[in-house]
Amino acid sequence: MANKYVYFFGEGKADGSSGMKDVLGGKGANLAEMTNIGIPVPPGFTISTDVCELYYKNNKKHPAELEAEVKKNLERLEQMMGKKLGDSDDPLLVSVRSGAAVSMPGMMDTVLNLGMNDKAVEGLAKISGNDRFAWDSYRRFINMFGNVVMGIEHEHFETALRSVKKKKGVEEDTDLDAADLQKVVDLYKGVFQKHTKKSFPQDPMAQLWASINAVFNSWQSPKAIRYRQINEIKNIKGTAVNVQSMVFGNFGEDSGTGVCFSRDPATGKKVFYGEYLMNAQGEDVVAGIRTPMVIKTLEKRSPKMFKQLVEIKDRLEVHYKDMQDMEFTIQQGSLYLLQTRNGKRTGAAAIKVAVDMVGEGVLSREEALDRVTPEQLDQVFHPMIDPKIKRTTKPLAKGLNASPGAATGVAVFTADDAEAWVKDGKKVILVRQETSPEDIGGMHVAEGILTSTGGMTSHAAVVARGMGRPCIAGCKDAVITGKVLTVNGTKIKQGEFLTIDGTTGEVYAGEIDLMQPKVSGELKTFLSWADDVRNGAERKSFGLKGFNIRTNGDTPGDAKRARDFGAEGIGLCRTEHMFFEGAKLRIFREMIVAESLEARQKALKKLMPLQKKDFVGIFKAMDGLPVTIRLLDPPLHEFVPKDKAEIKELAQIAGISPAKLQSKIDSLHEMNPMLGHRGCRLGITYPEIYDMQVEAIMTAACEVAAKGGKVLPEIMIPLVGTVKELSILRENAEAVAKEVISKKKSKVKYLIGTMIEIPRAALVADKIAETADFFSFGTNDLTQMAFGYSRDDAGVFLPEYVEQGILEQDPFAVLDQEGVGQLVEFGVTRGRRTNNDLKVGICGEHGGDPSSIDFCYRVGMNYVSCSPFRVPIARLAAAHAVLKNRGI
Repeated sequence: MANKYVYFFGEGKADGSSGMKDVLGGKGANLAEMTNIGIPVPPGFTISTDVCELYYKNNKKHPAELEAEVKKNLERLEQMMGKKLGDSDDPLLVSVRSGAAVSMPGMMDTVLNLGMNDKAVEGLAKISGNDRFAWDSYRRFINMFGNVVMGIEHEHFETALRSVKKKKGVEEDTDLDAADLQKVVDLYKGVFQKHTKKSFPQDPMAQLWASINAVFNSWQSPKAIRYRQINEIKNIKGTAVNVQSMVFGNFGEDSGTGVCFSRDPATGKKVFYGEYLMNAQGEDVVAGIRTPMVIKTLEKRSPKMFKQLVEIKDRLEVHYKDMQDMEFTIQQGSLYLLQTRNGKRTGAAAIKVAVDMVGEGVLSREEALDRVTPEQLDQVFHPMIDPKIKRTTKPLAKGLNASPGAATGVAVFTADDAEAWVKDGKKVILVRQETSPEDIGGMHVAEGILTSTGGMTSHAAVVARGMGRPCIAGCKDAVITGKVLTVNGTKIKQGEFLTIDGTTGEVYAGEIDLMQPKVSGELKTFLSWADDVRNGAERKSFGLKGFNIRTNGDTPGDAKRARDFGAEGIGLCRTEHMFFEGAKLRIFREMIVAESLEARQKALKKLMPLQKKDFVGIFKAMDGLPVTIRLLDPPLHEFVPKDKAEIKELAQIAGISPAKLQSKIDSLHEMNPMLGHRGCRLGITYPEIYDMQVEAIMTAACEVAAKGGKVLPEIMIPLVGTVKELSILRENAEAVAKEVISKKKSKVKYLIGTMIEIPRAALVADKIAETADFFSFGTNDLTQMAFGYSRDDAGVFLPEYVEQGILEQDPFAVLDQEGVGQLVEFGVTRGRRTNNDLKVGICGEHGGDPSSIDFCYRVGMNYVSCSPFRVPIARLAAAHAVLKNRGI
């Protein structure tokens, strides 16, 4: 059987349907569907996306059989319409429009009124009895064909049109009569001749094939490529081409065109929303040449048309079970639908529409969950730049969208300045080459953070996400010199305004007004449905029920916030973050530079009650929920002072000279600290550090339990690569824990497990699992070591890798399932082989990424853990994973 490349639709029957988007594109599939269900759609045919794919494979040549198939369907269209393309008595005019499987509004090309020529304009004028309409249609076609097909700048045509309007002394296109428009056509032909060195083509078939090729070529236009990159649209064949008989909104004052939504796309309210223009064609509505009218006013102007349009939009919404975005044309009192698609909407609107449609009986709860993306849900929790402002404001540069939300404030360049300026009532954006743990105070008070280096899991990115601060990392066009930021030639000095959009990674000069999204009453209902799906999930192949969401939290405040967002425990409490507070940092530094075990133990004894206090607060906030606490992980050099004043102060406390202290600090320097003396290696060489931390954890747990609290401590030993490391440190931890429990006369239960973040640990997971109660995959370090990329430096080249297709995505933002994922799956499988009760989770930044969450569900993890502000997103993504992977 020969390949079918062209699909006809018209008079209530179509070759395709809405389920054929991959072949017909979204527009073509919906035109076919509307035709099949009796919606008034001008007939036509769709050239499939297969042709676009072959067009590029064959060096921009069509399949040999396409020409005959197009001719056959064009003849069928001419017969149905009783008109002929290019006919001098009663010409058929068509539109040629794009349409990919995924909606890409405005990214590809459209040509209207095709078939117009010097003979057809006379025939159209004669048959319509409307000379003005005919010449208006002709001048529009020359403009669109010249611009879209031949690449002539629209402004050249606009200049010619303005000259005619100026000569006549009018401002609106609609004030020009037929004679005026005939002059415009002559001028437009001159513009075409000047810029192409050719006369305007009179052969309608030549016009048609040139327009079809232009639509295919627009698939690889820079703006279309960029749109697909930004929206991560992949693995689709290309665009279809829709050739459709024209209906005319510019026929006169009883004709018009518009765009409408079945609900308000900004709020989700069930109100008819849209705009229209009378005596106009589609591009007039979106081009801003004339001011459109609100759709509600059509009711007064044409009650019959308005009533029919409302009936159709209601019918389409129920049919597609979603809010619809529709294009329509009215020609001499007859209504036609030119397009329908699921409407783009804000996050708040997506949630309201989904919940309302369940209440209306249109959707089931599970269908409603599928109607909202994690990205839409994320919008609800973050300020954003008004889309209207964004459309007219050009960003200075773009970095990595490390933490979502928008922020505006004055630029400051040190953490100390940030804190000082905020105390004076200023809102600030902290601008750094890269942040360090010592910048935590400035990061905490800043509205947002911008760094010129670093990646998606750099310090700035991780901490910002945990705090819910907007952050752009690795903005390589941002050059910081002293207290001046230079971005592509624009200088922003300290104290001057700057705006960042952490959702898109875009940097703007100046102060831009932000919109505060309103958290609707529907949100709680919607997320409760997601939780019902998660909690009821059964994975028979793993013997598991439910799929939990925990949080990464280091303070009682983090814990409370995450619990309010729906977290079901803490999957990662990083104890080192507690040491960066003033008093604790001084004592910890004293311990680091101590000359003897006795001196170290003395410092640690002072530190223990302070650590215990932190744990008490976290256990109280997480009452009844598990808390996984990671023992010290970073290398010690991260905590030592760097400036002379702090070194002198610490030397006095330690009772040694500044020179000797400097020598001690220098000795802590490592060539590759991320692979150096850190994690469990510190626990092996300085067991007293881990002993103190275990004592603090268990003492806090016993004290909270004694007051009626329910505590579930899980002690996690980081960076284990061999069984012996874990067995030694487990034995030490158990000894301390038993001593505390005995002393406190408590019955607190606890678990001891490890992070799987070294490839070797994943490979010998069966042996490690014999000594561990749980595994938590630290995929930040696991990715770093598997790829051999420094996560703090990879931001320099990773965007280029993604752009060139070397990597599909940044592996620090989205888990590399092909490579790193194999290590994870191998580790889970091997671990459960020797320990059937092994609890498994993930606590890297991937725990908040939807596709990574789906992977974690499929490989049999019990939970994922993410930053507090990602918890609602993870709850929805986990429900999506359950619905997508039923039967595992």
